[in-house]
Amino acid sequence: MDQKMVVTNRDCPARRVPSGDPVTIPAGQFVTINQALGGNYTVTFQGNMLRIDGTDADAIGQEPEKLEFSTPKGRDIADEQVWGALKTVFDPEIPIDLVELGLIYEMAIDQPQHTVNIKMTLTAPGCGMGPVLVSDVKYRVAKVPNVQSVNVELVFDPPWSREMMSEEAQLEAGLFF
Repeated sequence: MDQKMVVTNRDCPARRVPSGDPVTIPAGQFVTINQALGGNYTVTFQGNMLRIDGTDADAIGQEPEKLEFSTPKGRDIADEQVWGALKTVFDPEIPIDLVELGLIYEMAIDQPQHTVNIKMTLTAPGCGMGPVLVSDVKYRVAKVPNVQSVNVELVFDPPWSREMMSEEAQLEAGLFF
């Protein structure tokens, strides 16, 4: 995608790159779309690089990504819906989701607290996009019905290796032959 300047048509939640800090871009503001990858958009606004979730793409005149979850019975969080949300979060540099990349080490649901606890890693410990990926995971998993909070812990033991990727992800990345 070539860079494209657009005007926000509503207040738009975003996250600062690389810190992942949440910000809101007000309606009626000029932003430059720099990149569209994995359903998310990297934009420049007032000299800051920001990441807009694909579910909010309509705010910048793009087709929004739809995350649809069936309504679970009762107030429990559905395990498969959390995994489904995690599969919609993509590495910002390659179009492969975090689950297929093997970056999600553990996911546990605390039903009484309506909390999802996730342990994840990065492809490289020094990855500057780590905080952004953590905020992407929190943002998407928080959309699952009955989730009230999401805790994400970055861990580096065991170290990630390409063998942790699914065969499909290795094939997609050109690493499986």
